[in-house]
Amino acid sequence: MMTPENRRTALFAAATILVAAAGLALLAGCQRAPATTPAYVAEVDAWHAQRVERLRSETGWLTLVGLHDLHPSRVNAVGSDSTAAVRLPDKAPAAVGELAFVDGRWEFTAAPDAAVTVADSTAAPVTRLALATDRDGQPTTLACGTLLFYVIDRDGAFFLRVKDRDSDVRRNFTGIDRYPVDARWRVTARLEAGPATIKVPNALGQETDEPSPGVLVFELDGTEHRLTPTGAPGESLFMVVGDATNNHGTYGGGRFLSTEAPGPDGSVVLDFNKAYNPPCVFTPYATCPLPGARNTLPIAIEAGEKVWGMH
Repeated sequence: MMTPENRRTALFAAATILVAAAGLALLAGCQRAPATTPAYVAEVDAWHAQRVERLRSETGWLTLVGLHDLHPSRVNAVGSDSTAAVRLPDKAPAAVGELAFVDGRWEFTAAPDAAVTVADSTAAPVTRLALATDRDGQPTTLACGTLLFYVIDRDGAFFLRVKDRDSDVRRNFTGIDRYPVDARWRVTARLEAGPATIKVPNALGQETDEPSPGVLVFELDGTEHRLTPTGAPGESLFMVVGDATNNHGTYGGGRFLSTEAPGPDGSVVLDFNKAYNPPCVFTPYATCPLPGARNTLPIAIEAGEKVWGMH
């Protein structure tokens, strides 16, 4: 029979064990919390500096000044004249040329004295030229003064995208606000089986079928979440991510996130500190993909770029 003294001793020992176990659990939790080291902050800052440098380039999204419907059934006049089907900024000549859909390809014919060239080329000015669209890979980009223009194909709907290397947005750009870098938002996901293709909505109201290698499953604060990226097996992944900060500090149309290719074990690092704004933040003339219900998270991802401009 246990004496009162023995009972007190046993209770004290049990309490000591419980306190020690709780302390170990707390310590383990602290050890699992990722450290936001100066080296990690510097790495993310360097990545963002390169991102801003690309934006500021002569062909970056800050230069986008126009998006014009092209009609394959007729000749599309291009120029600054008010009657032009594709009206360019006033700095362009009144008549720059014409775009016509000939034998399944777009063909550009330059107006006399318009001085249109293939961008970044030392060749003579263009008189007539068949154009590759962005559906073919790298589109044929033409230049007239500081303006650049090329044809894009969005599921059989054609548009002329116009950029200005001397745009007001580019000249006045001073950078993008971000949330503080925090390693908590750098998580490891595992790639699980999913649909081979997914439908991705865009700002034009269209949906396109894009290849997908599966579903990324990860945890944040003990809760499991899923995102469905696009990309071919063995290649880098891309996704448009929506979350509860959209329209409350970040862009309402979500943000972009890219990753390296999954490792041999299917693991993928998702670093939301590198979530960045889509082109539609900087210009109304972009055709950005949107998150859709599949890639909208129910939590606030307070990491990465904040909204820019008047959105």
